[in-house]
Amino acid sequence: MTLFDSPAFEGHEGVHAFADEASGLKCVIALHSTARGPAAGGCRMWPYASAEEALTDALRLSRAMSYKNAMADLELGGGKSVIIGDSRTQKTPALFEAFGRAVEDLGGRYWTAEDVGVSPADLAHARRRTRYVAGLDGHPAASGDPSPVTAEGVFRGVRLCVRRALGRDLDGVRVAIQGVGHVGEHLAKKLHAAGAKLILTDVNGETLRRVAAETGAETVAPSAIFGVDCDVFAPCAMGGAVSLDTIPHLRARVVAGAANNQLAGPEAGQELFRRGVLYAPDYVINGGGIINVAGEIRALERGEAFDPAWVDARLDRLMSTLEEVLDQAQRERRPTHEVANTIAKARLDGAAAERAAA
Repeated sequence: MTLFDSPAFEGHEGVHAFADEASGLKCVIALHSTARGPAAGGCRMWPYASAEEALTDALRLSRAMSYKNAMADLELGGGKSVIIGDSRTQKTPALFEAFGRAVEDLGGRYWTAEDVGVSPADLAHARRRTRYVAGLDGHPAASGDPSPVTAEGVFRGVRLCVRRALGRDLDGVRVAIQGVGHVGEHLAKKLHAAGAKLILTDVNGETLRRVAAETGAETVAPSAIFGVDCDVFAPCAMGGAVSLDTIPHLRARVVAGAANNQLAGPEAGQELFRRGVLYAPDYVINGGGIINVAGEIRALERGEAFDPAWVDARLDRLMSTLEEVLDQAQRERRPTHEVANTIAKARLDGAAAERAAA
């Protein structure tokens, strides 16, 4: 199967591979759509087993960013970058400067920000070689780390889904969080403050123990998180956690989390629907971070200071969109991921048609 035959390639405008022998950089930048504006999406660093695995991840994440940005009603398209490497041992300033040169080579068609394995400190090195980096401090338009805003959007979405599926607020609700990294930790603290009872897991034992101590949470091994007694399952780690293999173990009535590409495939979303589990489509509920990044891009392009009120208003609108998806799914008796895909594709197709007409 060639690149163009891959199901993950569907609709992509371009895929770019960059290598820098001196720094060891090997990265893929995928641009799914620029119909609504320049592509925007974070940079992930992960020890992929193969270049093919890295490419597939970049393609899936890039397409999800197009959908996410469309559902958040942002003037941005979708793109994603992945760096092949171990973020714990292979990060260097030179590597991220080389990544910055790669982003610059795309001439403004792609804006990057942080994602799994990459921090604002890493991207500060990339910023030395390109202006197309968001999510950093040190300038009037700076929005800072987008993780807390992602967590705020997920928190609001979890609360909304709990009210719809369980008819109650978060006090006393049991939430199982898979992954307490950048976003998962912030989400855990917000849920704890709202009175939720938490069960946490993470592959990083030190982080897991610290967050559990701060939130009074139970902890379980990563493999055990799917079968815990809970009302909400919140995937906040890598993608593909919700699959035909894991769904039979889930005891939750709601699946709502921060991870990208939570469903291993469309059949997983159909199975959740069949079992009566309310699923909040990931690229809708986790759109807070890219809204924050969009606020910074907007400010940079206009030469203005960053406006937190603009971001908060967009978060409110995002929750209205999530309600629209859930309402339509209920009316049409369709899985929520199918409804969200239909709406997102319509928005992208409409933007592409307008661009072609112009």
